[in-house]
Amino acid sequence: MLTLVHMSPIFLTFTMLMVLRRPPVQAALAAVVLVAIIWALGLGVTSDMTVLSDVAKDTGVLFASTAAVIAPGLAFVVLVERSGANKALADWVQNLGWSRAQQVVFITLGLAPLLEAMTGFGVSLIATVPLLLALFARETAMRVALSGMVIMPWGTLGLATVVGAALAGLPATELGQASAIVSAPVFLMASGIALWLVGERGLGSWLQLIVSWVLFVSVLYAVSGAIGPEIAGVAAALCVLVLGLAVAFLRGRLNAWPKAAWPYLTLLVTIVALKVILFFIPVGQTFTLTGTDVSWQPLSSPGVALLLVIVMIAMIGRASGIADGLMGTWRARSVKPLLTIFFFLMLSQALLKGGFLASFQAALGQLSDAALAPVSAGLAGLSGYLTGSNVGGNAIFMPTIATLPLEGNTTFWLSAIQNSGAGHGAMGALSILALIAGLTDVGKAEEERLVRYGALLAVLNAILIAAVGSLLIYLGV
Repeated sequence: MLTLVHMSPIFLTFTMLMVLRRPPVQAALAAVVLVAIIWALGLGVTSDMTVLSDVAKDTGVLFASTAAVIAPGLAFVVLVERSGANKALADWVQNLGWSRAQQVVFITLGLAPLLEAMTGFGVSLIATVPLLLALFARETAMRVALSGMVIMPWGTLGLATVVGAALAGLPATELGQASAIVSAPVFLMASGIALWLVGERGLGSWLQLIVSWVLFVSVLYAVSGAIGPEIAGVAAALCVLVLGLAVAFLRGRLNAWPKAAWPYLTLLVTIVALKVILFFIPVGQTFTLTGTDVSWQPLSSPGVALLLVIVMIAMIGRASGIADGLMGTWRARSVKPLLTIFFFLMLSQALLKGGFLASFQAALGQLSDAALAPVSAGLAGLSGYLTGSNVGGNAIFMPTIATLPLEGNTTFWLSAIQNSGAGHGAMGALSILALIAGLTDVGKAEEERLVRYGALLAVLNAILIAAVGSLLIYLGV
């Protein structure tokens, strides 16, 4: 009975999201309140002041590391929308002279993940949906857009992987590499479905896809290990785009980079430059926020690059008033996602440090290695899909995985399964579907079909991740 009480905050979260259809921020807040009530009634495993202090410290550090990217990231999103950078980039891609197969491959494995990895928040859809609508039939375009979103769980400059690594007690570079391996079949599946949707089913089209897929996964893996997950998604997608630009150049269709899209290029250069500077001059280590079990170096955050570029955009566009009313627009967009992530992080830390998950951990620990991967993949996909956030999804289940008494590299691969599963699940979540619906002004019947398609992708993602995770654990890699 007490076990059910301890698990009730998680049950409440899923009930509010799935049955009552409440926003994630309300579900997370309600779960946190329920934890507090259980503690107040003396039904928690432990609730002394030391535990409460540990919860507060680690929640604060994790949230600071997250907000340092999300807050300036949302301001960047507002500014690039106002500057017309998204439209300029979409128009440029449309004029490259790619075949239909090349368009699909280089949008789903190149442009879409590039923009999403740089910014997050579904920004890539703002550029790719109008482009896809101009290239393909309406419903096909929406499905291809969603397929491209599902590919990239490294959104927001690898933030979820960095936070997930902190929760799992792993180096971010190692978790990034492992996640690249676990996610590899999802990349191929999602882009392959997009090819199929536009009617490109010939051998030549699939060879182009496979070459781009191998390049994408290889760069993602290499850069995650050498530099870190923050720029791995950007680098992988950029390499696929460069391949596509080479094709356009050989055909004499390569035009100069659109001037209006300079913020994206500037952000990329700034991130790389800061990474190089910090490699040779490790000033990031001079200031560290330390909690009980996690720590964060603010000067090493990609949020620094975002802030620098935001200032540049505001100064260059000062005459046009591009930054007028920025704070109000930013506040309207940022409050809900920031509060949602804060409460989910607080919930995860309270459940973990308060001992609420002890029975759940014991039950998972009794599963065989063969059963752990499918169960973890299902929970990971569900957590990302329901919360609409790969960070939120990791916050729910990653701490539990880190404490399982497992042998060998099982815990390592389960952490990668959680990270990849939550990421792919979040990219096909209802919030993303709502954004596509808003950009295309869909009717009710179209929206219902799009929701079913998103759910199908989520199920396929979980199956593929479970399969590859099970194989890796079985082989003892």
